[in-house]
This record gives sequence, structure tokens and C-alpha cells, in this order.
Amino acid sequence: MLDIALLPGEYAVCRLAAGSTLPHALSSGLGHADVVTVSWTADGISVICPTERAPAQAVVETVWRCLRVASPVDVPGTNTLAALVDPLAEARVSVVTFSTFDTDYLLVPAVRLTEGTAALERAGHRILG
Repeated sequence: MLDIALLPGEYAVCRLAAGSTLPHALSSGLGHADVVTVSWTADGISVICPTERAPAQAVVETVWRCLRVASPVDVPGTNTLAALVDPLAEARVSVVTFSTFDTDYLLVPAVRLTEGTAALERAGHRILG
């Protein structure tokens, strides 16, 4: 069983063209619960951030809600994401995941949050917040 924190607010999954400059607003003044992640590839830049921080020039996906594994994830613990993604897949809830050094994050479409958290609870996880 994992404790999963539901972060406040809505999140955006964004795509910027390769070579774009990231706006300073993405990293300045982050709140206690805010999360921003950036991935660069030759094809473009992907950004996950609170919707109000989404770059104006970005292609933005639907509105998402962000869930965070509440305790640090043990790096060798290879089943953590599977334990979370599998129940969501069974419930046909789309998911976007990313990891930091300390923990894992999942985004589910805001319109499917109730179904997603219910699926995680049925799998034995506890939703906080």
C-alpha cells in the first residue's frame, strides 16, 4: 500500500518546439506544493506544470490533476509505478507519469479524477488530501 497525495490545482502537459526558450515564470516563485518538470529531446521540449504557469507558446494537453507518492520512493523499488499504473489502466484512466530523485508523480485527466482515485483505493492505496 502506498500513500498518494493529491496536489492542489490543475496541471498542464505542454509541448514546445525544439530550441525554444523556457519562460522564467516556470521556475520562479514555486509554491510549496507546485511541481514543474521539463524534458528536452531533439524533437521538442515537454513541460508539466500548474496550468497557470503553462508557456503561452506551448501546445497544451487537456487539464490534469497531479498525484504524488507521499513518501520517498526507494530507487531500486521497481514495482512502485506498476502498482499505481496497473489499476488505472484496468479502470481505463489515462495516466502520465514522471519521477524525481525522491518520488514518483502521476497525472490523470481532471475529468477522470474520481474514477482514478477510486481505482487506486480499490488496489489498496490511500489517497491523502
